[in-house]
Amino acid sequence: MRSAVRNVANYFPTAIISGRSRDKVFEFVGLTELYYAGSHGMDIMSLDKGRVTNGHPNCIKSTDKQGRDVILFQPAREFLPMIEEVFASLVERTKDINGAKVENNKFCVSVHYRNVDEKDWETVVHRVSGILKEYPRLRLTHGRKVLEVRPVIDWNKGKAVEFLLESLGLSDCEDVLPIYVGDDRTDEDAFKVLREGNKGYGILVSSVPKESNAFYSLKDPSEVMEFLKALVTWNR
Repeated sequence: MRSAVRNVANYFPTAIISGRSRDKVFEFVGLTELYYAGSHGMDIMSLDKGRVTNGHPNCIKSTDKQGRDVILFQPAREFLPMIEEVFASLVERTKDINGAKVENNKFCVSVHYRNVDEKDWETVVHRVSGILKEYPRLRLTHGRKVLEVRPVIDWNKGKAVEFLLESLGLSDCEDVLPIYVGDDRTDEDAFKVLREGNKGYGILVSSVPKESNAFYSLKDPSEVMEFLKALVTWNR
């Protein structure tokens, strides 16, 4: 899959938008050809080819590991101390639940319970919800066997897609067709942006039929890889 993604990135601007921290995603993927957005789009590193970053209070000019001039967009920067505090509290409150894992994703915190005994799932939810009662500026969302604590701001993966397109100078190009591939509930925001604005196509990855804002679907990662290979072949 890594080779297929690299090949696509050599022909088309390619980004990964993940719920995990941007640094973790980069360490896992390890491809310098891509643009990365972590924390559900609340931590974006991109080139600045558009006008969106001019005077924007949430943008910081920086350089990446290849020495390129880039911008960091972090709309939830003010929440960092709060996120650190909640992370420490969640670690303490779930340490006696076998299989529970609390992950600090910089601008959000994920509590994984995939490896928790099903009889303890309600306990995990109760303890996380209990802590969040003290933080009205944070909200709780549900993913696949994961609870996610995020800042209450008007930002999601759909807005991250729009920001990336604008920052790369691609948002008003008639010869650009954005394609977004995702398998998580949080990817629906990106599918919705592309569908409602008639800007591109969302592709849901799922082995079973689901209601979705995506236009198309693929069954599993192997089909995603074949699709990426087909894109490269078509472009050649």
